[in-house]
Amino acid sequence: MTTVTNQRALDGLRVLDLSRVLAGPFCCMMLGDHGAEVIKVEPPTGDETRGYGPPFVNGEATYFMNINRNKRGIVLDLAGEAGRAVVRRLVQSSDVLVENFKTGTMEKWGLGYAELQAINPRLIYCGISGYGRTGPYAGVAGYDAALQAMGGLMSINGELGGEPTKTGIAFADLTTGMFAAQAILLALQHRNRTGLGQQVEVSLLETVVALMHPHNSNYLNAGVIGKPHGNSHPMISPYDLVDTADRPLYLPSGNDGQVKRLGEVIGRPDLADDPRFRTNRDRVAHRAELLAIVAGVFQTKPAMEWCRLLWAAGVPAGPVNSVDEVFADPQVLHREMVQEIPHPKLGTLKMPGLPVKLHGSPGAIRRPPPLMGQHTVKVLRELGYTEAEIRQMLDAGVATQGEVESDAVALP
Repeated sequence: MTTVTNQRALDGLRVLDLSRVLAGPFCCMMLGDHGAEVIKVEPPTGDETRGYGPPFVNGEATYFMNINRNKRGIVLDLAGEAGRAVVRRLVQSSDVLVENFKTGTMEKWGLGYAELQAINPRLIYCGISGYGRTGPYAGVAGYDAALQAMGGLMSINGELGGEPTKTGIAFADLTTGMFAAQAILLALQHRNRTGLGQQVEVSLLETVVALMHPHNSNYLNAGVIGKPHGNSHPMISPYDLVDTADRPLYLPSGNDGQVKRLGEVIGRPDLADDPRFRTNRDRVAHRAELLAIVAGVFQTKPAMEWCRLLWAAGVPAGPVNSVDEVFADPQVLHREMVQEIPHPKLGTLKMPGLPVKLHGSPGAIRRPPPLMGQHTVKVLRELGYTEAEIRQMLDAGVATQGEVESDAVALP
């Protein structure tokens, strides 16, 4: 039996989040979910995602709120030396720094890894970029859809014979954020052994190229260039979208046993004995005939009724849920993937729950996403700045004080 402790996995870790938009903030939020103290530094204009919308709720962008929980927020103008001096002081007590500025920006400011490592040799410095910090495209700004295109994802996504299509989520950004969190944890393990921090790098381009399975291996080893296949898997059958009486259902049957049981569920126990459908290779070659048989039966019942029958027989399937149906699903609710937290402007904020469940040291949503500059003054005080110095920075525009200066809504 797992013993639950009062500690979270990353308690005591301080993360300095200098990133904006998506990959970096998502990475830092995941670290914060598991106990890290995350200080988000925004420019005077704010993280761009504060303006991404609609929708806005009471002036706050739902886009920003969804990826910046479990952080304290401060506003610093890094265009001047005074703001950079605050970052250097923060680095002295930080374990991790995450940034996604254009290549060369941090070095121009005197905040590159070499400069900050001299201040804190234990610092793990994570740089996120579009194309990598070296190479012919190093200086090019990277945005999710452009990297989905350049990394090949759009070339294999979409309908058969249709135009290249991006994914419905920011695939390159979100998965790069996950790789960044993984890289930081790897570097922390190395630091546990050696006492030394290091520079780590992730890029949207390399993330997409690495995740192009199996198309990357198909080309590199067999010379096969991938193409869009719509909702069908090019190498497995049945692995397709099927219409039912009320909505589509996805049917991913990955082996011969599942196909045999599928035949029994739909009243065709002879299905797997048909020479056209005995092996996966046979089924891929005769996909259209197989789908015609299946589709004619599946239209007789609603999707969830079919799912329960298939699940009971050990056959995977899933209805195509809209977003509202997802957050009303009993399994999603049981797994606490909808959570409500207090918010200083909204009163209550609903958020997706934590996808990673640690049974011995569970993570938690401890703070709502910060308002602009909400914790600027408090963090400056913690760094040892006097009230006079803080007032001088505020008056000069080096730092910005938020409209709310309270942690009253922080969760236990």
